[in-house]
Amino acid sequence: DMKTDLNLLLECLKYQMDCPLSQKEALITIYSICQQNSEASEYFREIGGLMFINDLAKSSVHCIVKEAALFTLGIIIESNVYCQQTLCTSALFEDLILFLIKKDSGVNLKRMSVYVILVLVSNNKDGQTYVRDTGCISLLLQLFRTTLSTSEKNLSDEIPDPCYQLWSSVCSTLCACVNNPQNEDNQNICCSVFPYAKEWLESCTKPEIVRPICSFLGLTVANNSYVQKYFVSIGGLDTLARVLLDIMHDSCLSHSSIKLAVVVTKTLDACIANNSAIGVVLAKYHTVSELLKLLSNETLSTGEKISIILTIGHCTEVCEENQCELLQNNGLPLMIQVLTESQDEELIKAATFVLQNCKQMTEQLSLKLHDNSLNVNNAEELDVQVRKRCLQDYWKKAKEILQRINSIEKEHDEERVQGEIFVDESSVANSEPLKSHEVNPADPKKCTERTQKDVCVPQLTSKLNNQVLAPSVTSAPQSNETVNTMHAASTAEPEQRNVPCSVTELQTDSVPPSHSMNGKTAC
Repeated sequence: DMKTDLNLLLECLKYQMDCPLSQKEALITIYSICQQNSEASEYFREIGGLMFINDLAKSSVHCIVKEAALFTLGIIIESNVYCQQTLCTSALFEDLILFLIKKDSGVNLKRMSVYVILVLVSNNKDGQTYVRDTGCISLLLQLFRTTLSTSEKNLSDEIPDPCYQLWSSVCSTLCACVNNPQNEDNQNICCSVFPYAKEWLESCTKPEIVRPICSFLGLTVANNSYVQKYFVSIGGLDTLARVLLDIMHDSCLSHSSIKLAVVVTKTLDACIANNSAIGVVLAKYHTVSELLKLLSNETLSTGEKISIILTIGHCTEVCEENQCELLQNNGLPLMIQVLTESQDEELIKAATFVLQNCKQMTEQLSLKLHDNSLNVNNAEELDVQVRKRCLQDYWKKAKEILQRINSIEKEHDEERVQGEIFVDESSVANSEPLKSHEVNPADPKKCTERTQKDVCVPQLTSKLNNQVLAPSVTSAPQSNETVNTMHAASTAEPEQRNVPCSVTELQTDSVPPSHSMNGKTAC
């Protein structure tokens, strides 16, 4: 029946050349059959219908027929990859350019032309090449610059503004030109309009404007250090940080505002993911504290939480200002809570990434404090002591929260946890690493240390196994030597320890038996 209908509709198109309304109705019926139907689209291509509609779009003198023909082409191309390959030629891109530059082309005809370009370049490297080689991408960038200025004033109208719809379609098409697969040549071309995008973000925070621009910016800078540096050089990162501040400080923070803040956050992350040193720009805007505030929202999905935590991780990877802000805003207990409450592997990895940054920061800070303590005046020494006490307070609070969470979990999940502990530890109960920890009962000091270690093993390890020590998203995995060294440090004499309780201790306390250290190494 489908094949019969398509044959009849194609005949109707051929014999109704003088009746544009009949042709339009036939085209509407054709795309309703072929929409999301690969088999029907492929059959229509085989009987010559695809090329006939392509010729009809170019030859018809009736605008309604041109628009309907282009839209039908787009639907068929989107539904079947063979139809996409058939029409993906430089000739078609040149025809679409003519539709876009003709003065008598209406906004709707331009929209249909942009739609066809979109489906031709989507997931298609050849299409991305043609759109660049024919100069079509330059025309799209021109539309990006010029179309929005005439449409922004009508965004509040109930009826969507045609110029805004055209501009939005252009944004989507530019996104397809640079992404999936990533196309660095097209990214380098598209960054030429960054100043215009920055200007619009500074002058308008409406979701209808911010969303398309953020999507375009995020995909254009992704994995491209040259474009990222250019965006930062023109103040683009500052603008995004201010947009996030404006959204988060809105007196009526609605559900849609939360979602918009997540979109801006993802764009920020794309700008700094490959070069975390750029994240220092965000320190003056207190972006980390805003992200922690956003993360505490209960309406977020798991994917949104992952995006926010990864952004926090990239902000704190090498920037001490952002790291301190994370600690001062109770970010550490929040990350530990994510680890203990979440069952999502990616979310756990993201939180571990942030905790790794905290551990590295604490180690670096302790080394600085030790180096400076040898030669300081009284004022400087006092300042160092204050900082040490502050850090101790943060770590103490984090450990208290962790113990509280563990005790609650133990009450509710005791049977499941015990089962996991037996599975994890039974295989190594009599192994050599355990023997290396034998303690002489005659030595009460060592007995006390051993007892404390046995009691303080957090439930976090038994629940997550080795995931707390799993490699972070971007950093290199920890070696056993590192674990052993830090474990040895944690068992040192109290008078030799100048470092406040840190994430290192939290992690080494939770090392499972498979990571136990050798007795000689400890000595």
